[in-house]
Amino acid sequence: MNGQTASMPQGRLSGRWWQLLFGIICMTMIANLQYGWTLFVNPIDAKFHWGRAAIQVAFTIFVLTETWLVPIEGYLVDRFGPRPVVLVGGVLCAIAWAMNSVAGSLTMLYVAAAIGGTGAGAVYGTCVGNAVKLFAERRGLAAGLTAAGFGAGSALTIIPISNMIKADGYEKAFLYFGLGQGIVVLIIGMLLTDTRRITAAVSVVSEKLQQARRDFRPMEILRYPVFWVMYVMFVLVGAGGLMATAQLAPIARDFKIAEIPVSIIGITLPALTFALSIDRVLNGLTRPFFGWVSDNIGRELTMLIAFGLEAIGIFALYRYGQDPLHFVILSGLVFFAWGEIYSLFPSTCTDTFGARYATTNAGLLYTAKGTASLLVPLANVLMSATGNWHAVFVVAAIMNAVAALMAWFVLRPMRRAHKARVAAQAGAAPSFRAASA
Repeated sequence: MNGQTASMPQGRLSGRWWQLLFGIICMTMIANLQYGWTLFVNPIDAKFHWGRAAIQVAFTIFVLTETWLVPIEGYLVDRFGPRPVVLVGGVLCAIAWAMNSVAGSLTMLYVAAAIGGTGAGAVYGTCVGNAVKLFAERRGLAAGLTAAGFGAGSALTIIPISNMIKADGYEKAFLYFGLGQGIVVLIIGMLLTDTRRITAAVSVVSEKLQQARRDFRPMEILRYPVFWVMYVMFVLVGAGGLMATAQLAPIARDFKIAEIPVSIIGITLPALTFALSIDRVLNGLTRPFFGWVSDNIGRELTMLIAFGLEAIGIFALYRYGQDPLHFVILSGLVFFAWGEIYSLFPSTCTDTFGARYATTNAGLLYTAKGTASLLVPLANVLMSATGNWHAVFVVAAIMNAVAALMAWFVLRPMRRAHKARVAAQAGAAPSFRAASA
């Protein structure tokens, strides 16, 4: 890491562990834009009677702008550095929730969602991009810790936001937390250093992870089939997991176990509440855990294990989930085996295409999250067509099983061939020792 360290600005807060911490804090501050939204839906509907379906369109707009604009924001990071992009992102996030606090029409709510999605995507893409650039030998762990800030960050403020909504109304909660979160992002964003000088040449440290020997430009990677294989896998796992987890509440009610108390390690909660609480914890833990595992045994083998575990968990949840205790435990397994996609795919993308344009390249791959979200309504279509959840679970499990097999039998040989081809083009003899060979 000597070359990489030398390429970074020097200073007490410029060290890569400090920079990783700053990224995690920023991610924590934007987490509520996605994970805290559910707290506001009913209060908004109670005031305006727009209907929950119409209000939730705002959430869809947020997810699409948060994912599909990341490549553009990544390009700006690669062009101007991470600091200005994060600063603008923090301002946009604050503006979005301030607009929500005074929104008197669905149109204004939708515009605010688009602004918030743009700001959140700018912060998310930048912080993940910094993580995979700064920690070439620990890309999975670094990306996982950063993504965990987004996945679990809202857990810190769920209770305060709920209390403020009850005591002072959702409008003040939107305004105060929106401004507070935005201000923190602005302050921390000022401490970010410029990572544009980190390239494949100075960050390559691991043969076992098939890390690139040169940097591929964003438009260049779209010409390589290996990118599209990763994209399809991301969509399969993302959509498969969302189809199961997004329908957890109606599934629990149809199983007639939602309100049945379940006791685990001295904690007693209704089955559905317990399952949703576990989601917050495991959805955060899985990202650095599987990221760390992938740093040690290789990306594809980790994907085979994680995605396979997700397929088994989804099928088992349907098969044995009618029991309240089994429902809680198996839903926890599903959540744990799903959230790691946000650490595995950015690190694999950077390993394959280099560090210099990692923010944009990982952003292009991250758009698969938005694509996957568009497939989630398929669960309701299948449910309506068949009258039960059987087809939903089977399809979701198959999606993950296919992605698991693709990781080992398609992605792994393609990445090996890609590295060998690039090495040959550079006039260098390819050398690679597979982690699991």
